[in-house]
Amino acid sequence: MKVLLNVIWLVLSGFWLFLGYLLAGALWCITIIGIPFGLASFRIGFYALWPFGRTVVRRESAGIPSGIGNILWLVLSGIWLAIGHAVTGALLCITVIGIPLGVANFKMIPVSLLPLGREIVPTDQVDAALAAYRSGQAGPRL
Repeated sequence: MKVLLNVIWLVLSGFWLFLGYLLAGALWCITIIGIPFGLASFRIGFYALWPFGRTVVRRESAGIPSGIGNILWLVLSGIWLAIGHAVTGALLCITVIGIPLGVANFKMIPVSLLPLGREIVPTDQVDAALAAYRSGQAGPRL
């Protein structure tokens, strides 16, 4: 089911969102200071290209520099990418088949606004960590 959703996503919105993230990443990488922002943009762009089966989790090691960087990102790139997700999500929700894809677009808005201090991991890894936590064992850290 994940593969089918990813293929439909790729055709209807994933490719265009990917191009937006690539453009933002290329613009950020023009300067040396912007390279971490560009790399974050590329990372999220690949997530936007094929999102089902992966999720975004917060990195515990992220600190104040990530927060300051997120403010800069929000002003210069994040708001525009989030608008792209919102518009695409609203258009996809017009049809019954597109509703899951629209919801996935809406779920990507927070990471498009504040990407630093986040990590993209397979959903299987998150499920295993939750199962280990619920059983009282120390699971893999996310």
